This record gives sequence, structure tokens and C-alpha cells, in this order.
Amino acid sequence: MTDLERQEHQRRFPAPPPLSLYVHLPWCVRKCPYCDFNSHPLRGDAPFDACVAALLEDLETDLPKVWGRTLQSVFIGGGTPSLFPPEAIAALIAGIRARLPCRPDMEITLEANPGTAEAARFAGYREAGVNRLSIGVQSFDDRLLARLGRIHNGEEAHRAVAMAREAGFERINLDLMYGLPEQRVAEALADLEAAIAHEPEHVSWYQLTLEPNTAFHHDPPPLPDEDALWAMREAGLARLAAAGFDHYEVSAHARPGAACRHNRNYWRFGDYLGIGAGAHGKLTLAGEGRVVRTVRRRHPEAWLRATGGRTASVRRLSDDDLVFEYLLNRLRLREPLDAGEFTAATGLDFARIRPRLAQAADDGLVRLEGDRVALTPLGERFLDDLTARFLPPG
Repeated sequence: MTDLERQEHQRRFPAPPPLSLYVHLPWCVRKCPYCDFNSHPLRGDAPFDACVAALLEDLETDLPKVWGRTLQSVFIGGGTPSLFPPEAIAALIAGIRARLPCRPDMEITLEANPGTAEAARFAGYREAGVNRLSIGVQSFDDRLLARLGRIHNGEEAHRAVAMAREAGFERINLDLMYGLPEQRVAEALADLEAAIAHEPEHVSWYQLTLEPNTAFHHDPPPLPDEDALWAMREAGLARLAAAGFDHYEVSAHARPGAACRHNRNYWRFGDYLGIGAGAHGKLTLAGEGRVVRTVRRRHPEAWLRATGGRTASVRRLSDDDLVFEYLLNRLRLREPLDAGEFTAATGLDFARIRPRLAQAADDGLVRLEGDRVALTPLGERFLDDLTARFLPPG
């Protein structure tokens, strides 16, 4: 028996965690210079029908691993999913419902780009079953949008939000970034004011970072300095709180009861199927003591053409992997965790991480009260340093 098999034999899961589904639609109009997602500019007509058929075949591959489990949320991301016509999204959602038990109030989110927004499409997505729309605004400032390489302008962003409301969407997320090239503090706050004026149920507000293998990483633009970034963050968090948003996750702010169910499942280390080119998944096989991560074939053409299966890799997580990945996700949520939750998610005893948590408490990064752990303000600020203490050896 290998070390990994021995670890799996000793793990005990009382039950598998909640189950979600991530759907990746890989095409976009134009690749943004900061984007490190698996997105590809559309050349000619996208094979919408073939893509939906392949997605449902992808889903069927994993069905034996999740028999009897109920789907709680679906997130359709990309790329630019709003390039797909409502008929294709309707066929996709119907196919998902036909293959898996679904919560009656299942959350179904679709990402939309203001540059591809049309009133008729938004109404069609709502009719297809999408009940939460995430609009990639990033900024309402034309100058900053041009620096980001976005295909929309501020007026189109405002119009997209209005069209979403007119289409009947009662749950809207606005995606915004700060720390943009040459952005001033006042401009970052003006973007927030513009977003708040639309009265969204949710705002995702996060700092632009220069990711490897992006145009911005190879040719960095002039970004605000650390003092300006901190001023943006602190002033922005105060403004969102004053507007009635709960800061429930590092970059997520929601009205009461409007937190994203799908993303909360990620952060709580729940399970999710991942279908589509390059999509990642995470599954708990409770009866076998296993947790596995799956990755689909990355390039859209190779993924579409595949006939012998579209899964590129399946990786079994070791105990050290589970500890690190659980904390990497769970500590993003701004709510305490406890020993029972840790054990239910990882199958491991809380004693395994208590000594390192005690050291983190001594350093002022967490509060450790019995079997409960909560981040301190210092821990929130240096979250990457905290989670690095739990990196697997080697």
C-alpha cells in the first residue's frame, strides 16, 4: 500500500459536501491584456450547438461519481458566455437538469460582457433559467477601460445593467477592479459610486494583478503605488459597508441574503464538477476516502474534437494537499471556521493543524479560541503569508 493509499484508507467523511457545477465557455471577442483565463478570441462563427453537445457529454463522464447527489448551483463562465445565443444556453440548462437532481431554487449564474449585451439576449437568458447575472464592468471610466483593452465603454456598461433589470434579473453582480493603470484614488471610488447607484445585489471588487503569461506581465503598465492601493482599498471597503454590503469574502460584497451560493461553495471547500475546455473540478469520493481534482483538455478545438474522453488529468489529493487547499479557500471567507467543519471537508483530525494555527495566533494572524479559528485584521492583510505556512513540503 502506498503512502497516499494509506492516507485515503484512514480518512473519514461523514458525507460528501454540497455539489456545484462550473461550465466553461472559452470564446471571447478579444483577449484582454490582463486576462490569464483559458479564453480564446472567436474566429468566425462559434460552434454553439456542437459545444453544448460536448459539454453534456463532458458532464456524463462524471455522473457515476456523483449518483444520488443534488446540484445546488451552476456557474457559466468564460471567456464571454454572453456570446452564446439564449437558445444554446437554454439547451445547456435543460440538459443539465435532465442529467442531475437539482435544488428547486438552484442558483444559475451567467457571466456577461457589456460589449456583447443585448436586451433581447438578456430576456432570453432569463427565460432559459438563468437567475443571476454577473456583468464584467471592471470600470465605468472610458480612459481606464481603454487601458484595460475592454471592448465596451462606460455608457455601454451602464446600459447593460439597466437592460438586465428590464429583463427581470433580481440578482445582479457587478465585477469591478481597482489599482488600474495610472488610476487615482478618486477614480476608483467614482467607479464604486457608479456601481452602487445601480443598486446591485452583489459587487465583486478586487485589485488588478499582473498574472504570468499575460500581455501586462510581459509589458507592465504604470500601476498605482502601494500607498495609493491601500488608500483605495480602505476607502472602498468603508464605502461598500456604508452602502449596506456585507464583506463576506476577500473580494465579495453582498446585500443581506444575496451572497453567491456557487462561490461560497468553492470557499467552503465544497465539491464541483468542471466541464468545458480547461475546466477544473473537485470531487469527494467519501466512500473511498478520496478527494480528486480533475482538469479537462485545455484548447477548445482539441476539447471539441476529442472522442476518447475530454479529461486531461485526475489528481488524488494527499493529506498535505487537503490541508493547504482547504485553508487556501476557507480563509478567504470572513467568518470563523471550526474543527468539525475542517474534519467534514478534509476527513482529517483538527489536531493536525492546531500547532501551526497556535503559532499563527502568537504572531497575531488568527484568533484561536478552543476549536474555532478567525482571521485578525493583520491576518486578512497578510493572508498569502498565512496560507503559505501550510504549503505541502517539497
